[in-house]
Amino acid sequence: MRLREPSLLVEHLDEPHLDFRFDQKSHHPKDGLFLYGPHAANKKIKEVRIGVVATPKGMKLFREWAKRLQNGIKVPPPGPTEKKDRLHLADFIGLEETFGITFDPMGCSELVVDSDEIERATRIENKHEAVDVVARIYAERVKKFRRNEERNIDVWLFVVPEMVYERCRPESKRTGLELIAGKASKKQKTRFSMPLFESLPDFDTSGEDIFDDVPDFRRRIKAEFLAIAPSQILRETTLDPYSFLNSAGYPTRKAQDAATIAWNLATGLYYKSQSKPPWRLSDIREGVCYIGMVYKKLPNNRDNHVCCAAQMFLTEGDGVVFRGANRPWQTDEYEYHLSAKAAEQLLNTVIETYTDMHGAPPKELFIHGQTSFNDEEWDAFCRAAPPGTNVIGVRIKSTGGDAKLFRDGDYPVIRGTALHLDDRNAYIWTSGYVPQLDTYIGPETPNPLFITILRSKYRRPDMKSVLADIMGLTKINYNSCNFNDGLPVTVRFAKMVGDILVMGSAKEGGPQPFKYYV
Repeated sequence: MRLREPSLLVEHLDEPHLDFRFDQKSHHPKDGLFLYGPHAANKKIKEVRIGVVATPKGMKLFREWAKRLQNGIKVPPPGPTEKKDRLHLADFIGLEETFGITFDPMGCSELVVDSDEIERATRIENKHEAVDVVARIYAERVKKFRRNEERNIDVWLFVVPEMVYERCRPESKRTGLELIAGKASKKQKTRFSMPLFESLPDFDTSGEDIFDDVPDFRRRIKAEFLAIAPSQILRETTLDPYSFLNSAGYPTRKAQDAATIAWNLATGLYYKSQSKPPWRLSDIREGVCYIGMVYKKLPNNRDNHVCCAAQMFLTEGDGVVFRGANRPWQTDEYEYHLSAKAAEQLLNTVIETYTDMHGAPPKELFIHGQTSFNDEEWDAFCRAAPPGTNVIGVRIKSTGGDAKLFRDGDYPVIRGTALHLDDRNAYIWTSGYVPQLDTYIGPETPNPLFITILRSKYRRPDMKSVLADIMGLTKINYNSCNFNDGLPVTVRFAKMVGDILVMGSAKEGGPQPFKYYV
């Protein structure tokens, strides 16, 4: 008996186009911005109001970097092992010329913090307390400014010395440091349970609030500034790696070339200060929105509660973050499911916001997640969606080598290659060789994403359409100016959003622009 060999469809999806000024299109954000400018640019150059919080050295580095950002930065010459034509790199010609915005490097609101005070704070023996004190040094400086000054700030920039990065993260070891005693014991990581005293009206437990936060400076600043303004955290070594050399005369930290750093930081500055993103997807279908679902455990929560959040992304490319209810949503080691009530409330909020922005509910609402949906929550999603809105659940999973595809030649599989298993399951290579750049930016043979269309309220969409949408969503990371990401934005920033929302410092609860989280 001869068995029939299975035949699988392999196809290539075209690279999505992006919209820029004057209705021009390009595949690459750098090309589009260089040639045409942002798609919703003002006719006049827009002045951006920037606030900078830094040590004296950090402030000096920022001023020097800001001048270079205004004047332009060239890509360094190729090294001995590099190609002559490195198409993935591009000169940065200047903030005003590229983005149509500007700021006075000497006219920013400059708030100086004491480096010695920060150094002492990073050595407090309890890490939660150390991070809290360091974050307060920066945050209180801003709060004092806001109390005394009438000037509004579009974006706050925090320029931090390397010791903050090295000592104020959850995985920081602080080995070899001479630690100093603080108010909390060195080993305390959670609130003390004092039920007999907590019921007393005058019993103050605010000192224990630091244990509601993960000891991470970046997350703490982002969480606190959700109610203030978009923020950007910069390491001093990013602004000028050659100001920090080791004993051999080389930079202590290997960073990207200065032109690429300028592209990325300028893109983030434009996105966080303007009403529209610098570019948008060209071919998104009308009336479509995408939701990325994320679940994160609350730190040190006695009831094992989990925060659920949804990120909504629109045809313009911009996003809104919604916080759901905190409850024990975890049902298995890697499975999370909402109750019917919570699922309905969350989707109702999303659809109401979309309707307020567009005048009508969406025609198609894609929910992207990394887990499945049970019957209870899916039925609730469908009830929340009005008639005429098709809800589609899509699971997007990263793979680690369980599927490989090879091609002849010096470079791996082309980005946009799809391998269809059936009408519900497919692999898509969002990373790979890019002909336009004549290179593959990656360390090894790229791994695909595994895509499954789980459920749909009405008609199940064609898999090719779902994959094309995912390809488009890999091109709207406005925190950088790359050709593409490996993950769609609905999944790419899910962990980051969740990490911030579970912080006790994240007091803001309503729908907020995505720019506050990146």
